[in-house]
Amino acid sequence: MHPMLNIAVRAARTAGNLIARNIGQSQLTVEEKNKDDLVTNIDKECEQTIARILLTAYRNHCVLGEESTANGTVLGNPDSEYQWIIDPIDGTTNFVTGIPHSAVSIALRHNGITEVGVVFDPMLNEMFTAVRGEGAFLNERRIRVGSRTSLDGAIIGTAFPVRYRERMLPYLELFGKLINNCADIRRMGSASLDLCYVACGRFDGYLEQGLKIWDFAAGDLIIREAGGIVTDFMGEPGYAKSGNLVAGNPKVLRNLLKVCDPQSLPAILR
Repeated sequence: MHPMLNIAVRAARTAGNLIARNIGQSQLTVEEKNKDDLVTNIDKECEQTIARILLTAYRNHCVLGEESTANGTVLGNPDSEYQWIIDPIDGTTNFVTGIPHSAVSIALRHNGITEVGVVFDPMLNEMFTAVRGEGAFLNERRIRVGSRTSLDGAIIGTAFPVRYRERMLPYLELFGKLINNCADIRRMGSASLDLCYVACGRFDGYLEQGLKIWDFAAGDLIIREAGGIVTDFMGEPGYAKSGNLVAGNPKVLRNLLKVCDPQSLPAILR
């Protein structure tokens, strides 16, 4: 196994054990960072655990974590060409309420290019991994995106912009167009797992707005290594900055982008 992937997998499993032991527990300390954006003491403990494992192995690397970044803290060497991007619990609301669908997400970037991606679902013991140029895997078995050629019969993952309520009404308009063009839609509550579900063919496509880099850095690589494509709503590579993301195999993506045609979308969603 790639040495940096090996460290990321070890960190993800260690944090995943914390999640599995504490999911839905009444003694959780829960705070609201922003409206409908929760953080718990276990989020913070998972992030500290992951950072400790990574920085013990690679002392000169930088760690960008969701919770530390919210406090303006950069862990490790901020000038390093190696940057780990972590979401300690992607799906915190699910975790707090006892819904068994959340994940640890860890990605490694070297000079801005994602080289390693790990997404671990501790409740199902599913470890999604990828190394740039070496394919994508689920529990060490190679995975590929689905082969569907249109939206007819497709299952599409998405999420409503609950953190950006001003987008809700126009997004519902887009949602209506989407449901009229596919078989069904899933809203699961963990972007990293949604992306991995596209990578292994459980979902045919995925779209969401307003994501942060730790939400999709690992899943983005895993999808691309599984033969999929990721773009913004304009079909361009601007999702890394905008957080507006569309993913699928090439043919499904092309059809999703027709639904997301910027000429027919409200300006707030472009």
